[in-house]
Amino acid sequence: MARTNSDDLLMEDDLAAVFLNEDDAVAPAETAEPVVEDVPQEEEVSEVVEDEWVETDEFPGQLAVDVYETADKLVVKARTAGISKSDLDVSISDNILTISGVLSGGEDEQTTRWHIQECYWGEFSRTIALPVQVREDENSVKAELKDGVLTIMFEKEKTEAPKKIAIQ
Repeated sequence: MARTNSDDLLMEDDLAAVFLNEDDAVAPAETAEPVVEDVPQEEEVSEVVEDEWVETDEFPGQLAVDVYETADKLVVKARTAGISKSDLDVSISDNILTISGVLSGGEDEQTTRWHIQECYWGEFSRTIALPVQVREDENSVKAELKDGVLTIMFEKEKTEAPKKIAIQ
């Protein structure tokens, strides 16, 4: 079914008024002058990007993890694509797991100018307070690095069921 102007439609100016307050009033489309923004030159853009750059030595990258449990195990999985076993350090103390390492290979000394840089290269670290008590001895923990995924499996600490205390 075709709509006509008599239908209850928000017109362009009405729609703009819904999102703007009176101070931000917009002229009707026919009389509005084009907005010319001050677009920085190419050199200015690179200066802004350099000013906002954070050195990775000060803030090591974070490692994304999944943590879940089965009936008798707690499992931690982390995407570690491109990291070799020798560049990983995994430790546990007092039910706190720490995974750290170095992701190398993103540096190219012949690079003269970056266009897009989204991949993280360098040191990373992740510390997790495990949600359940686990056994920390070497025979109760298994770690495997396969197809870019680090999987750490802990045996859960067996806890006794609460005992009912009779009130006399």
